[in-house]
Amino acid sequence: MKTEIYLIRHAHSDFSLENEETRELSAQGWADAQKITDRMIKEDIQHIISSPYVRAIQTVEGLARYLDKEIELDSRFKERDLASRDYHFDKPLEAIKYVFDNPIYKYPGGESSREVQERGISGLKHIVSKYRGKRVAVGIHGSIMTCTLNYYDKEFDYHFWSNTTKPDVYKLTLDDHFNLVEFKRLWEQ
Repeated sequence: MKTEIYLIRHAHSDFSLENEETRELSAQGWADAQKITDRMIKEDIQHIISSPYVRAIQTVEGLARYLDKEIELDSRFKERDLASRDYHFDKPLEAIKYVFDNPIYKYPGGESSREVQERGISGLKHIVSKYRGKRVAVGIHGSIMTCTLNYYDKEFDYHFWSNTTKPDVYKLTLDDHFNLVEFKRLWEQ
C-alpha cells in the first residue's frame, strides 16, 4: 500500500531570528497560502500535520479549515537550528552550504544535517506507520525538508534547497517498506 505525503514548505515570512518560532506570514505569504489551499484541495488530503512554528501552521491552516481537519503539530518537522541564536554568521548562505556539504558538522548550538535528516525521517516513518495508505499534508521548512529528502537521493542538497520557493509543494509516494516510489513537485509560481 502506498502513502502519499505532501511536503508544503511554508509561504514567505519576514526573517528574524528573535521570533523564529512565532513569526507570521507576510502579506505575500498570506496570499500564497491561499493559493496553496486552492491547489491542495484537489489532492483529497486526509490528514494535516505541521511544524509547530507559526508560519508553517499558517500556510496549511486554510486547507485545514476548508477540509474541517485538525492540524497535528509535530516538532520533528520544525526548522533546523543552524546555530545558537547569538551566533553570528558573516556569510550565512556559505554557512548553510557548508553544513549541507558536510553532513556531520554543526555550528555551536546548532544541528548537523545528519541530525536534522534523522529527525525528519523519524517524522515520515511515523506518518507511514500511523496513516498507511492515506494522503497527508505536512507544513514544513526548507532545510528540514531538504535534509529529509537527501535520505533518498544525495541530489537533494544545497543547490536543491536554494532553488526551492516559499511556498513550495512536493509529493512523495512511499511504500510500506519506506521506499520512495514517486517524487513530484506540485508547486509552480
